[in-house]
Amino acid sequence: MPPFAPLTNPVRPYAWGSVTAIPALTGAVPTGGPQAELWLGAHPSAPSLLDDGHGPRPLDRLIAEAPEEFLGAATVRRFGPRLPFLFKVLAAERALSLQVHPTRAQAEAGFAAEEALGVPPDAPERVYKDRDHKPELLCALGDFEALCGFRPTAATAALLDRLAVPALAGWASALRLRPAAEVLPALLRQALGDGGDATGGPGSAAVLKEVTAALDRLAASGGPEAAACAAYARAARDYPGDPGLLAALLLNHVRLRAGQALHLDAGVPHAYLRGLGVELMANSDNVLRCGLTAKHIDVPGLLAVTVFEAVEPAVLTAAPTAGGDPSEACFPSLAAEFRLSRLRLGDTGVRIDRADSPQILLCTAGEARLSAPDGPSLRLARGGSAYLPPTTVPVRLDGPGAELHRATVG
Repeated sequence: MPPFAPLTNPVRPYAWGSVTAIPALTGAVPTGGPQAELWLGAHPSAPSLLDDGHGPRPLDRLIAEAPEEFLGAATVRRFGPRLPFLFKVLAAERALSLQVHPTRAQAEAGFAAEEALGVPPDAPERVYKDRDHKPELLCALGDFEALCGFRPTAATAALLDRLAVPALAGWASALRLRPAAEVLPALLRQALGDGGDATGGPGSAAVLKEVTAALDRLAASGGPEAAACAAYARAARDYPGDPGLLAALLLNHVRLRAGQALHLDAGVPHAYLRGLGVELMANSDNVLRCGLTAKHIDVPGLLAVTVFEAVEPAVLTAAPTAGGDPSEACFPSLAAEFRLSRLRLGDTGVRIDRADSPQILLCTAGEARLSAPDGPSLRLARGGSAYLPPTTVPVRLDGPGAELHRATVG
């Protein structure tokens, strides 16, 4: 294996994806259909292809054949013979599913239970696809909107008062009178378990239509909740009649600028709404959905893994590491599986180390050149990527004005 090799990465055409954002990044011709995610890594359902001079081959197979060569002995000891992270470019034109991820212990128990029941891995009702947790970090490449964590209950009650939808008046009272850990699961259960009927309950089609009209009214008012209400209203139109809209109203609305990031731990409900970003996560596919989706929703399972407490989402920025190269800034994360940093190249270039860990580099602006002493070189245009296995060979990055995002082990 050379010290670096180019990757060819699969695109996931989920319905919520942008038609143009990923092609604009990679220089590819748009297909005319949505292109939601570009996957960089070795997930078995959509691995990248790596060309090490013998033609492109799936990265997961190469790792299985020679795990220590591609991952390093230290990574294999910690995580087994697989790449512990999955790197993505995410391009949302419509809202993604409102979702929660389990802890590792919850994932192990859920996976074992579904295996014992004989639920097929590809069954629509299958929740736990593997035994792992899925912490993740999303870094915006431009303006980006998301929902993240439960808003303080008093603030949500005030929002419901201003919406003035009679069917939600009881929600506002409950949010004021009962503790968050008690009232939030009750309201989420009511929204998802009792919604969608024709009785005029909170999740009925008539009430959801009334809520959407009220959101449009507040969005047009120019008040402090205007941006959030506009986002909720767009989600309602993305998924007409979906009672997940009521769950969304319980969450914080977050707007990121380019270079800002969110870190999402287990148990935190969230949804990405609009924008282009890079996403780095543990190599898992375990998702429990709360709405804004046509996919299976397991309400009891969801309630069991959700952390029902109000949080103020922490908007993160990258910072240079102490004693490190000033060209590289790292996003804070406690995840063992991954670490995300941003490289902005000047006239002198950057030396890449971390000889004990695998790495993936993605060029997000300009053009970069990778080189090794008396060895190969590789040009990375915008949208291009490369895999760097553990190596003691020094690798240089050059390209004044280029920006790259670097994924490696935590």
